[in-house]
Amino acid sequence: MKFDNTKVAMDLWANSVVLDAKRNLVQSQKISSGELLDSIQSTGVKFGANSMEINISMAYYGAFVDAGVSGTKTAYTTPYSYKNKMPPPSALDKWIVRKNIAPRDEKGKFQSRKSIQFAIARSIFLYGFKPTYFLRNAVSKNVSRLPQQIKEAFALDIDSAISLIVKSNFK
Repeated sequence: MKFDNTKVAMDLWANSVVLDAKRNLVQSQKISSGELLDSIQSTGVKFGANSMEINISMAYYGAFVDAGVSGTKTAYTTPYSYKNKMPPPSALDKWIVRKNIAPRDEKGKFQSRKSIQFAIARSIFLYGFKPTYFLRNAVSKNVSRLPQQIKEAFALDIDSAISLIVKSNFK
């Protein structure tokens, strides 16, 4: 039996979650390059023998932005934390330039950013960063609508299957 209506309903639901997640991320003002925002997408619905799977993908660091990361001095309710190793300061270089906090000389030429990189990396190590829950909140918002959408779509699929069985048996 095909579950075409159910698949369409699930795809629509997943797309609603993606749109809400993107909206939440924009509202959280945690966008720097736009890479994370552009990477959030529904990669489809899969049906197994006894299961249904909805796939939403995003850049790997999206989980950290969503759940937050605890520092050594500040704790958040998150599975991610810094314990004894600081984030690499060099990883912050492009972010520093994008945020326009890179030091420049009187001619506007960039100067060394090593001290700023280190200071920001140390701050992240000590204090972490707060969760945004951009994806978690999008799922929570949409989950209440899911059962009704599935019931209606599944009913249509069952109706189609019964009609097919009746037609094939009573020719």
